Amino acid sequence: METIFSGIQPSGTLTIANYLGALQHFVQLQEENDCYFCIVDEHAITVPQDRLKLRKNIRSLAAIYLASGINSDKSTLFIQSEVPAHTQLGWMMQSISYVGELERMTQFKDKSNGKEGVSSSLLTYPPLMAADILLYKTDLVPVGDDQKQHLELTRNLAQRFNNRFNDIFTVPEPSIPEVGARIMSLQEPTTKMSKSDENEKGFISMLDEPKRIEKKIKSAVTDSEGVVKFDKENKPGVSNLMTIYASCTGKSLDEIESAYSGKGYGDFKQDVANAVIDVLKPIQDRYNELIDSEELDDVLDKGADKASFVANKMVEKAKKAMGLGRVPKKK
Repeated sequence: METIFSGIQPSGTLTIANYLGALQHFVQLQEENDCYFCIVDEHAITVPQDRLKLRKNIRSLAAIYLASGINSDKSTLFIQSEVPAHTQLGWMMQSISYVGELERMTQFKDKSNGKEGVSSSLLTYPPLMAADILLYKTDLVPVGDDQKQHLELTRNLAQRFNNRFNDIFTVPEPSIPEVGARIMSLQEPTTKMSKSDENEKGFISMLDEPKRIEKKIKSAVTDSEGVVKFDKENKPGVSNLMTIYASCTGKSLDEIESAYSGKGYGDFKQDVANAVIDVLKPIQDRYNELIDSEELDDVLDKGADKASFVANKMVEKAKKAMGLGRVPKKK
């Protein structure tokens, strides 16, 4: 059994890309692994947040995790800020990080570019991300392409700490799902689908109503050829819809091409919409049961207690290794 850690920011409702690229794989991973799923709310405050909206997003994200099939008897679901060990170890990781390597982080350069008032936490949050992962002796971290650089830093910090102080951290490996791992924008199919996209037609929220889903997919960018064929370079829009359809139905790309041979995009888009709606409906129904329930609070309380028990032991090891605090008195 391997330990898996994943954290998602509560910065908006997750998209179908988050589900197909991550959440549905998490449901499978929890069957044979020790999984920690963390709502990383402290990462969210690296940029300004409305406090009421942030609280709402945190709870909503937790409900989506459970509604998607995460089982609290098999996995640990918790909120980052409810386990203080994360910021404690984050500070220790920051103390062995170098300014130069943090400034080279692509996301820092992208998010700070052209801005006068940039939060210092935007520069220093990668060590906190490293702490998130290292606290649980994580073996595997499911990551997208945009997080590979941060995971590499985590690996470097773990090795640096182990070499400089004491060999206590497991050096994690990336886990990148091959199928459905990169769902693109419906309006800009050469860029990744994002819940922060200013154009709401570009993404499908996991909580979008069926009519809204149908409308977004029917307005998705394709081309004038009218041929359903997988060709990322020349037909990125059609290829993206095919990927979504395949991920939702389990059909192969060849099967999809054959099924729509000689047909236009109208029937194809309608079927893609229906497939997405069919996948999301049971999740949305379960979400509505959970969002205001005591069950959700009980799961998060249980998760915070379990995560704290494990994380606190690792923090104590790290403190001892670095020489922090007093020498324990002999009993």
